[in-house]
Amino acid sequence: MSSETIPIREGEELDVNSVDLFLKEKIQDLPDSPLTIKQFSAGRSNLTYLLKKGDWEAVLRRPPLGPIPPRAHDMEREFSILKEIHPFFPPAPKPYICADKSNIIMDSPFFIMERKHGIVLDEKFPKHVKPTEQLGRKISEKAVDTLVALHAIDYTQTKLKDMTMPKGFMERQVTGWVKRYERVKTEEVKGVEILKAWMINNIPISSTPTIIHYDYKLNNLMFNEDFSDIIGLFDWEMTTVGDPLADLGVAMSYWREANDSDLLKKGFDDDPVTTYPGFMTRNEFMNAYASKSGRNVHNMDFYLTFSYFKLAVICQQIYYRWKIGQTKDSRFQELNDYVNNLIQHSLEMALKSNIGS
Repeated sequence: MSSETIPIREGEELDVNSVDLFLKEKIQDLPDSPLTIKQFSAGRSNLTYLLKKGDWEAVLRRPPLGPIPPRAHDMEREFSILKEIHPFFPPAPKPYICADKSNIIMDSPFFIMERKHGIVLDEKFPKHVKPTEQLGRKISEKAVDTLVALHAIDYTQTKLKDMTMPKGFMERQVTGWVKRYERVKTEEVKGVEILKAWMINNIPISSTPTIIHYDYKLNNLMFNEDFSDIIGLFDWEMTTVGDPLADLGVAMSYWREANDSDLLKKGFDDDPVTTYPGFMTRNEFMNAYASKSGRNVHNMDFYLTFSYFKLAVICQQIYYRWKIGQTKDSRFQELNDYVNNLIQHSLEMALKSNIGS
């Protein structure tokens, strides 16, 4: 979630009067001021909005428009996860209130959480910040430290122990994401059958389970003004208890390097700041994680291969929504090319690895 807001996109509007009445009913001591709503520009899946009444601010989060895949975009679950994690992990936004399926002001459940203020990085630094190698290294180290801290939480002290099923996690992940891909496939992609078979046949024995964010990337992190601390981590939809190396793999699938192949560079974004001098490479990040967490990362070829495939499926789901007219967002119309690139990169990694040879 970015700190930048935009006018609400066509077709993604909220009923201001209904939201205002909901807030007055559910939240005490709100300013007696008109409600204004803007949309956060970042994010290509769930929709997030900035709510303002006087000096009070909050964030409303809801699923994308149209039919939702089974068990995806579960706002009630994400709200419950934040309630459990926030007391142990302050970067998780404090959740305020959740409207379940019985609400009558929207076509889906939604929840409202605290608004955080800070710096979110993606393709460039803010104008007032001068990029340096030292700053790149500092940001990288903070990203590693925060992921290690999340994985260090004792999930048995939270209700996540009753909400999740760590046993068999990677088996369910691989077979589940393969099935998701098949549900939203729009064209034949060369080599995908070989890739699916390789992943299914080479699932590793998982590490001791931890809480995993499972969408850990730089533009989901918020830094304070001097980059000395990470004060926000957003988008907890995929959070569960599972293999921490799967979380690391997902993080690395988003962490681009300056010398990455064209398959990874040809996405829908400009090069992110992680390609700037001073930022850790993926290998440096993974080795730093191993050193600080005490976990063995020797099997990361599998987790990276699977994570690039998982990212391809996420992009394919978004492209599928655009293809059948569920969204009019023009950013998605060539996303199928990026899906193909990710699958080819994932296949290359699989065939070059020593796993299964």
